[in-house]
Amino acid sequence: MWRSCLRLRDGGRRLLNRPRSGLTASEGLEPKPPTPIRAYVPPAERKRFYQNVNISQGEGGFEINLDHRKLRTPQGKLFTLPSEALAIAVATEWDSQQDTIKMYTMHLTTLCNTSLDNPTQRDKDQLIRAAVKFLDTDTVCYRVEEPETLVELQRNEWDPVISWAERRYGVEIGSSSSITGPSIPARTQEVLVSHLASYNMWALQGIEFVVTQLKSLVLTLGLTDLHLTVEQAVLLSRLEEEYQIQKWGNIEWAHDYELQELRARTAAGTLFVHLCSESTAVKHKLLQG
Repeated sequence: MWRSCLRLRDGGRRLLNRPRSGLTASEGLEPKPPTPIRAYVPPAERKRFYQNVNISQGEGGFEINLDHRKLRTPQGKLFTLPSEALAIAVATEWDSQQDTIKMYTMHLTTLCNTSLDNPTQRDKDQLIRAAVKFLDTDTVCYRVEEPETLVELQRNEWDPVISWAERRYGVEIGSSSSITGPSIPARTQEVLVSHLASYNMWALQGIEFVVTQLKSLVLTLGLTDLHLTVEQAVLLSRLEEEYQIQKWGNIEWAHDYELQELRARTAAGTLFVHLCSESTAVKHKLLQG
């Protein structure tokens, strides 16, 4: 299934190691005024001010400690996480920072800040509806009418994913080349709303984050159900763009920069979903000493 996608990927394009900034939350060690209706923006880079990172268990969950200072959210809340596995992953983000702290590379920390502070003040139902709404404009459901080579590529690569989702959830999704997009049955939306309702609020923040990156609920479901890898989902979400690049060429650094960024954000969001659904405590602490 992935032969065509992999051919598009191949060609010697190297990946840059530096992700670019995006919609991220800032770290907070000191309380800051709440921002209930504005999204977080990344702060300027700052010098690393701590030596050691470790985690500890408090009354409300697992906490991140930078030396002897407890991490806090941008709104000043104690940075408390629901699972030890997630705390270890976040601690690793902080420990991997070098001379400067680059918050725009710390996607797990950003998602945790968003879950704790909920700056847009959305409830569970609103998060679910926002994710399901992407079905109306889902990347894999919109098809071109020409050229024939791209039509065939979309059919060969996207149809199997849609067919999997239809079998997995017992729904009808389909595709369309109409400018108005596919007509998604009401029952399909109801079934997917019910499925997403089985996730907790933290996991839903991650799901919506991934949906936004890929512009596709279908691909996101493939990721969360382990039907797709991150690399596969990203390539599928960029199928038409990769086709155009193969045909017309590209500005190498810009393409690689964007691709690396999308992979990093998608991988972080997917990991976040799984870690927020993790119920088994990790038996050892990270980064002691």
